[in-house]
Amino acid sequence: MAAGSQVLPHAPAELTQGRLRRLGEGVGKVVYASDHWVVKRERSPFEVIALIVLWKMLRRIESHLPGGMRLRVLDRPSKQLRLLRVILQATMVLLPKTIWMSTHVRSLWRVYHVRSRRGQRLAEAHLDGSDLAPERIEFPPVRVKVSGWPGELIVDEATARLEETLDQRLARLARAGQYDQVELWLERLLTCRQRGWQTGLFSMDAHLNNFGVAGDRVLLIDHGGLTNRWVDVEKHLAELRAIRQPHLCLGLGPVLGERTDLVERFNARWRETVSEENVRKLWPQREVSFKAAHSAS
Repeated sequence: MAAGSQVLPHAPAELTQGRLRRLGEGVGKVVYASDHWVVKRERSPFEVIALIVLWKMLRRIESHLPGGMRLRVLDRPSKQLRLLRVILQATMVLLPKTIWMSTHVRSLWRVYHVRSRRGQRLAEAHLDGSDLAPERIEFPPVRVKVSGWPGELIVDEATARLEETLDQRLARLARAGQYDQVELWLERLLTCRQRGWQTGLFSMDAHLNNFGVAGDRVLLIDHGGLTNRWVDVEKHLAELRAIRQPHLCLGLGPVLGERTDLVERFNARWRETVSEENVRKLWPQREVSFKAAHSAS
């Protein structure tokens, strides 16, 4: 069990003395930062549903987009994506709910909501205070100013700001031609994941932007895909076996580029590590034994 978050009598001064910069965003949250701390704004259910609908629409036309636009709009959150989301939300308000709230969209929303809440609970219970996640602090509610909409937030917790996300680090190293360092950081990612498995936690959303860099460590910064249920892990690993190019699912296509030697080495290493046999060896045996006994009965 992790030591837990640190409780402070008041928020760090840097959170309240200036306007926090928009650092990034995901499906369920928008992140703002000062020099050393990060706070987040949880998206409303309507915003999340709008993003799900938007991504479904963009994926349908993905093959028809010019390469540069695809990288800007699909691979990374951008001003264009935010504008499209705002326009779509305005349109959704005017349309009958049955038109855009399809059964599939509703199902995706429920899956996201359940995974998000479960992941947050697991992270707070098992990762707070560990070296697998950034330091988290709590304090009495305070009003902070943020760039862009909504201008202000009420927050009662913050996490330590890391140097950069793992995908940013890898992209920077690749641009500099430092592919030996790229391989080193990918190995550190696998080490981080395996240490998580030893605690009985598995992230089912292992995209590189869900991990951050601090010193020589890789840390988990997005808990949305965390699970401690072996049945979920087993099912997910079975699905991964069908993936022929794991590096593309992780967002490593632009990083590894034409380095087919690196692609082959990484994909082989990934398949060896993220396999049911290896995860089962590292997973707490009481969980695996319980699943086996339950299946037999």
